[in-house]
Amino acid sequence: MICPLGPKHLRPNLAASSGIGARGCLVTILAAPLLISACSAANDVADAVTRDRAKTVVNAVVERRFPRVNAAPVTDCVIDAASAGEILTIARDSVGGVQPATVDLVVDIASRPESVQCIAENGLTLLAG
Repeated sequence: MICPLGPKHLRPNLAASSGIGARGCLVTILAAPLLISACSAANDVADAVTRDRAKTVVNAVVERRFPRVNAAPVTDCVIDAASAGEILTIARDSVGGVQPATVDLVVDIASRPESVQCIAENGLTLLAG
């Protein structure tokens, strides 16, 4: 279905020829933001689930590598410093088990300046064993 938009002299009467009429066109135009909103909400849920799965993996890595540290705040710093692609990579390991490459990725992200600053701002120290 095509809803003609713009001045009448610049468009054919597609609404009439397609059978949707002005009311159908108006409904389509008004429904579009709702559909976009629904897609946005679905994306937000997917992002939240992915971040949650990634946090589970990062938390496990931090607990194993730094047993005397409260892992939750460190995990938050690592997740916040990670890119969307890195979060997806980390989250995948929540299904099949944590791989050595993922451990290396988590340690790399934790070593980035923004992670180190976040960890320092939260008063945490990464004292191993």
